[in-house]
Amino acid sequence: MPITITMPALSPTMTEGKLAIWHVKEGDTVSSGDVLAEIETDKATMEVEAVDEGTVGKILIEAGTDNVQVNDPIAYLLEEGEDESALENMSAAPAASKPETAAEAKAEVEASAPAASNTPAPAAPKSGDGGRIFSSPLARRIAADAGVSIGDIMGTGPHGRVIRADVDAFIAGGGKSAAPSEAPKAASAASAPAAAAAPVGTTPPHEGEREEIPLTGMRKTIAKRLTEAKQTIPHFYLTIECELDNLLAMRKELNSRSDDYKISVNDFIIRASALALKKLPAANAIWGGDKILQYKDIDISVAVAIDGGLITPVVKNADKRGLADISEDMKTLAGKARDGKLMPEEYQGGCFSISNLGMFGIKEFSAVINPPQSAILAVGAGEQRPIVKDGELTVATMMSVTLSCDHRVIDGALGAELLKYFKGYIEEPLTMML
Repeated sequence: MPITITMPALSPTMTEGKLAIWHVKEGDTVSSGDVLAEIETDKATMEVEAVDEGTVGKILIEAGTDNVQVNDPIAYLLEEGEDESALENMSAAPAASKPETAAEAKAEVEASAPAASNTPAPAAPKSGDGGRIFSSPLARRIAADAGVSIGDIMGTGPHGRVIRADVDAFIAGGGKSAAPSEAPKAASAASAPAAAAAPVGTTPPHEGEREEIPLTGMRKTIAKRLTEAKQTIPHFYLTIECELDNLLAMRKELNSRSDDYKISVNDFIIRASALALKKLPAANAIWGGDKILQYKDIDISVAVAIDGGLITPVVKNADKRGLADISEDMKTLAGKARDGKLMPEEYQGGCFSISNLGMFGIKEFSAVINPPQSAILAVGAGEQRPIVKDGELTVATMMSVTLSCDHRVIDGALGAELLKYFKGYIEEPLTMML
């Protein structure tokens, strides 16, 4: 029997992805370990390797297809001795598609959220001839609750997919599907509440020339997570000024001693943040709903700008590593991030992030916490400023940093103490060597 190759889950949170490239074609012979395809997630592009050996019998999902659901079939592999006739009874892959409108998608997600905690969606049903009936999980759940068969309902979604509006119309009609001319009206009516929930003040597109830029998986995730962060995390902000002259002198001295490393100011910031968290373990924690989860390992996420968005690779155990080691690790992670080759374990985890815009000349800013983390440090540019030292006016290289804190985990005094320790390490960098 042919082997089904399915869309893999490349991270614990992945539900769908883009099948970017096929490295094989129908008729190719593959062995275990051969690269079959490349899958784009919201964070990276990863290769999918063959687990079994055989001949590629049929490719079900074309290269470049978005929104392919995890565990959906994407290809069939013929075993030794099998030919194309073995594929005759194999079902076709489900179409990777989205609901008709963004409003409908939002309505289905919002409506399914409370129900999901109570009743799982019934499995996708089969038609009388054994073929799959395409339907949304919410549509199946509503149909099951109402005691009607999803197979009796005419679908008006993409590729005949049964959506919530179809089930509602079927039930409202006493067990009859709406006529084709009426179905779109039902779908529009069902999506009307979601459409009404559009952000206040959104202006309709004007008639001038414009370009529509489709959202990438990464941009969708950034929008979702940071909207969630600003809506659900009680942010507060603390800003402090750090003098950099001692740090810059030490950096120059260290970099002059060897060509094997080039330590950056950001490397000092990573280590200073980790050591400050080591001094205050209570700040190395995240909100756990009904508890606070305090971690022993001190991992620091660092925002890296890439095409189409940003990603936060994680420097593991930064409190236990030297500056040269942190510098080398950060260069490797940043390179992999820009090439889209980060593994999930390289960008997941950590309670604390650093976002440095100093290289762009930004003096000061406030960053949005990256959930489920509880703090992020926004780092501005180092610049010469007049300051008063020992009662006299002088010039020093100063850097403004702003700490965004989740007030559920970090109170004002704890955040202030964390910045006090950070400032101490930055202004007396020799203490980082102890």
